Amino acid sequence: MSKEAFADLAEHIEESLEAVTAHEIVRGELTLTAQRDGIVKVLQFLKTDRECDFKVLVDITAVDYPEHPDRFDVVYNLLSLGQNQRVRVKISAGEETVVPSVTGVYSAAGWYEREVWDMYGIYFSGNPDLRRILTDYGFEGHPLRKDFPLTGYVEVRYDDESRRVVYEPVKLVQDFRRFDFLSPWEGMTDVQLPGDEKAAKPPHGFREGKRKAS
Repeated sequence: MSKEAFADLAEHIEESLEAVTAHEIVRGELTLTAQRDGIVKVLQFLKTDRECDFKVLVDITAVDYPEHPDRFDVVYNLLSLGQNQRVRVKISAGEETVVPSVTGVYSAAGWYEREVWDMYGIYFSGNPDLRRILTDYGFEGHPLRKDFPLTGYVEVRYDDESRRVVYEPVKLVQDFRRFDFLSPWEGMTDVQLPGDEKAAKPPHGFREGKRKAS
């Protein structure tokens, strides 16, 4: 779909819906920004309007921006098979914000909203079965939040004495909690690694004592 066609579609949507506050076209994809309280009306229009015809809800997900007043963006990805096009709708939500469920528009939203609740802790009012879906029933926290520790809070193991699965607090020394996010090979640019003889030799040569014996 051309950029001009996306612009015409966005103009049609914004003229029809006050709840749609902005749009952008990036890399051939249309993204709409909508008001949180109007999301049900927005998705209902996008599904039933003839020029839109977005009858397929592909996914609901979220993005965490801890530095923002409303830290989450809830994202709805829609597909129109008839028009052969996609659209993305975004709304904002805070930690204590209640987001209206869209299960009345797309029945598939039930499981997607459960996943967003499980991973981010965003509550959807009106969802008929808002339970955890990927983590355990006794899981604490929401793993895809940026402030969730990489090690988690508890670890699970089978205890032979009690003959059951037990949960225990994670206990790691501080060294295991520090990450520089680098591959172990990234700092070895001046070392000749076994099996890597075709690698380019650095201008200053390989480090003495680390070259592979010829």
